[in-house]
Amino acid sequence: MKKAFVKSYGCQMNAYDAARMADVLGAEGYAATDSVEEADVVVLNTCHIREKAAEKVFSEVGRLRVLKAERAKECLDTRIVVAGCVAQAEGSEILHRSPAVDVVVGPQSYHRLPELLAASRTKRVVDTEFPVEDKFARLPPRRSRGVTGFLTVQEGCDKFCAFCVVPYTRGAEVSRPVAAIVAEAEALVREGVREITLIGQNVNAYHGEGPHGSPASLPTLMEALAHIPGLLRLRYTTSHPNDMGEDLIQAHGSQPLLMPYLHLPVQSGSTRVLQAMNRKHTADAYSRLIERVRRVRPDIALSSDFIVGFPGESDAEFEETMRLVAEIGFASAYSFKYSPRPGTPAAERADAVPEAVKSERLARLQTLLDAQRHAFSAAMVGRVVEVLVEKAGRHPGQVAGKTPHLLAVQFDAPTSTIGTLVPVRIVGTSANSLFGEVADDAAVAA
Repeated sequence: MKKAFVKSYGCQMNAYDAARMADVLGAEGYAATDSVEEADVVVLNTCHIREKAAEKVFSEVGRLRVLKAERAKECLDTRIVVAGCVAQAEGSEILHRSPAVDVVVGPQSYHRLPELLAASRTKRVVDTEFPVEDKFARLPPRRSRGVTGFLTVQEGCDKFCAFCVVPYTRGAEVSRPVAAIVAEAEALVREGVREITLIGQNVNAYHGEGPHGSPASLPTLMEALAHIPGLLRLRYTTSHPNDMGEDLIQAHGSQPLLMPYLHLPVQSGSTRVLQAMNRKHTADAYSRLIERVRRVRPDIALSSDFIVGFPGESDAEFEETMRLVAEIGFASAYSFKYSPRPGTPAAERADAVPEAVKSERLARLQTLLDAQRHAFSAAMVGRVVEVLVEKAGRHPGQVAGKTPHLLAVQFDAPTSTIGTLVPVRIVGTSANSLFGEVADDAAVAA
């Protein structure tokens, strides 16, 4: 049997796309494998959001070139596919620099993988078009891979932040119809998925076709999904502050399946830096938005993204970010030093912040964010929370799952609890996990 190895980098959207590429190849008779050495097709699903992402791809392809040559000695053919955002941005350069690559395919065209692989038998192929047809309509049925699953509802972004390549690699905002999303979600639930995370580059800008032909909002979509028997939880990511409408805020208080967790990137606490980033919101507007969300759902766990050392950021402006973090308090966050992305407006700026300064600022920010994360986890000790059990734990007799606030929990219980909600009393914490015990006799905390 033919085998396919798919490796994904970066965001949840890439994880979803990687799974769908595995589905496409599975429909063509390829069995999934975790061993690249035995793969007949190797797919690298790349991400362009980090510095030197393309160079990492070329390095990985270099290692695969050796593997491909070794397999060829045994008369075994290996097709190497570079997919994703690096493929979209640098397709021709990949073929030029890496002769071992057979197919380069962008994130909007991977449904064409079978025909591209067939064409690669006679020539190397690049497909980085933004096709007219709906790729989701041409993808094979979803295969469940666990209790939780991602579901793409929206792609692309129209915001054009000065540091971001997404509008160039994923294209303009496009939303899928409600009916198509519900059908895919129903299929996932039939296969055992109990928690679905709705994903998009700018997911709260969702405006897909609703039941009566008019555009539907994200809360409207959630309401449709909430009627699926067997679905226990909903989440969504990633959002933009400017698209956080009142209906979505209210959904955090009125939709029982929507978990009390919100990832809402702010990027900086300085309004001047936000303007330079073309973020289209101010630091004060972000703070007031968080206040509105907390009025509706006081226990919500907040997560965010931060970029330190954006070109021209002063010491005083970085301190504004530190103050915003201290004032709001985050349960988790992602923070990075600014690094230029070719083709973005910020990459052309001449007022770069010295690397040493960026490193020092990032260290300070991460120290504060880590302290807040640990404090949020520690506050759970003694509480009883519902845990969605996802898998067996690391030790015999142990299972692992997530709280409504997306905190990992380990506790002793039979594997028959996988896929169910279990009331768990939190009894301890570690650096990255909570520890608990089944608490059948206690009420679950609100």
